[in-house]
Amino acid sequence: YATVAASTGPQTLGATGAKGDFLLNLLIIPTSVSPGAVTITDGSTVITVFAGGTNALANLAPFSIPIGASSVSGAWKVTTLAGVSVIAFGRFT
Repeated sequence: YATVAASTGPQTLGATGAKGDFLLNLLIIPTSVSPGAVTITDGSTVITVFAGGTNALANLAPFSIPIGASSVSGAWKVTTLAGVSVIAFGRFT
């Protein structure tokens, strides 16, 4: 697993990250009901996995987002905005 603090990124998952790394899921940990977005990047492809926004959440309970994908073009990277941190689970180099 790898942790990503709020307002961080893009942070490489693993020591160096590489093509073929496997991202199983993300545990989203909000500290605000109006958190910022969370995105993942596989090389040059950016995917918004949680949009966040004003009153996007009803409570501060952590929640999981399943990914289940191998990187095809580079290290997985996670970007978080204010009010949300992440624990990423998978196999990272």
